[in-house]
Amino acid sequence: MNSLTVGARAIPLDKDGFLVELSDWSNDVATALAAAEGIELSPEHWEILELLRSFYAEFQLSPATRPLIKYTATKLGPLKGNSLHLNRLFKGTPAKLAAKLAGLPKPTNCL
Repeated sequence: MNSLTVGARAIPLDKDGFLVELSDWSNDVATALAAAEGIELSPEHWEILELLRSFYAEFQLSPATRPLIKYTATKLGPLKGNSLHLNRLFKGTPAKLAAKLAGLPKPTNCL
């Protein structure tokens, strides 16, 4: 099993780098996960991560790309809720990478 060291803690990760325990997530964990992906989290990233966590709290699942885009557009408007914006923030795999950084399970239809 893989792990991510954050401070003095070793956070267990699954084979795809997602948190094994959703309760292990914190801002520091998100920052460390993002750094491992070569991303420095900006306020725009945090806005999407918080939105994803709200989606998960409401629906108990991580959205695939289309529902993520639709939900983002509904909550944040069309300038942020579009594939170009989300792909730019999350290296072309917004649903999968954003879910990982938000400490959520991998969306079911992501490879």
